Amino acid sequence: MADKCIKCGRELTRDEIGLHKKLFNRGATEFMCITCVSKHFEVSEDALRDKIDQFRKMGCQLFAENTSENFCPPN
Repeated sequence: MADKCIKCGRELTRDEIGLHKKLFNRGATEFMCITCVSKHFEVSEDALRDKIDQFRKMGCQLFAENTSENFCPPN
């Protein structure tokens, strides 16, 4: 069973789960999608995608190599 956003119920990507863990709590078991995280922090989704790329380039293990399976889709 795939993880779903605790706010809107949308199915999550691996990057969205990683982003939630990185920004809120690495031990989290419930997650928000990139849209709900952007609303929570009042930042753009593009800014969050840029942070995901930055974390990935830094070698953060919460984010796998850039593949379509992992990437947070634009709205």
